Amino acid sequence: MSSLTTASIQPVIAPLTRTAIFLVLSITNTSAIPTIRSTLASVSSLAKNVAFRDSDANLTCTVGIGSSVWDELTNNLPRPKELHPFREVKGAKHTAISTPGDLLFHIRSERRDICFEFERQLIDHLGDSVQLVDETVGFRYFDSRDLLGFVDGTANPVGPGILPSVLVTMEDDPHAQDGSYIVVQKYIHDLASWKTLPSEQQEEIIGRTKIDNIELDDAEDGKQASHKTLNTIEDEYGDEHDILRDNMPFGSPASGEFGTYFIGYTRRLWVIEKMLERMFKGHPPGLHDRLLDFSRPLTGNVFFAPSATVLNGLDG
Repeated sequence: MSSLTTASIQPVIAPLTRTAIFLVLSITNTSAIPTIRSTLASVSSLAKNVAFRDSDANLTCTVGIGSSVWDELTNNLPRPKELHPFREVKGAKHTAISTPGDLLFHIRSERRDICFEFERQLIDHLGDSVQLVDETVGFRYFDSRDLLGFVDGTANPVGPGILPSVLVTMEDDPHAQDGSYIVVQKYIHDLASWKTLPSEQQEEIIGRTKIDNIELDDAEDGKQASHKTLNTIEDEYGDEHDILRDNMPFGSPASGEFGTYFIGYTRRLWVIEKMLERMFKGHPPGLHDRLLDFSRPLTGNVFFAPSATVLNGLDG
């Protein structure tokens, strides 16, 4: 990827901001496909227009396209090799469900009003061609913690390791180069039950200390693995594969809603799918991720974020 320029990729590696909107839509009016194509192609221009109000707000929007609409929406561009609908993962006790969704807009900014204004103009452009599946407004919580009290995203790649973990290469799939697979899940937490656990037990479940975020040793083979261990994926050669998470808390204390919106960007979709298999079915089988006893997924979607070059050319 030595010839890669930021102009050729969507802002998939934009830094964590103070607020974000995760917007999942379904296409309801196929006769409006040209309008949708034109809107997707103009997302970067729309973001520039809104961002001009405050350049320090770091507004970005990443667009993901679902498997069921890829062919029609891209006018039959070659499909990314791994793109398919979210596959339900059913364990003995918990299930990672699959839910509808054709388009994902991951809107990020340091300012809530800037995110709001971008979303407003975006929806104005799309009109009645789409319907809302889910809108979740996330926020940064203290020092990047989730509502369970633990730092989230510690395992993210950093520096030169980010792009090789996130972007599809020419060798992987020449038709999907500079794009990224995206998996999203909206988790709701049983915070009342979680708070009944001693901190030491919470730390065993997560695999890190709560206050200072120090990684704990892995369990012995055949024993109950932590959330951290179950999400560490190695291939048959022993090489570890990272993904980029931009998770955010969401919720309302008044309504008793507390959750985490998981969003993972990856060069290889199978890596996140293997994480989910290990979490929900267990590794070893039968020993599921104990975090799932307190966190339940409400959604499950797979999208592909094409390169900026492909996205900008959709109305051509």
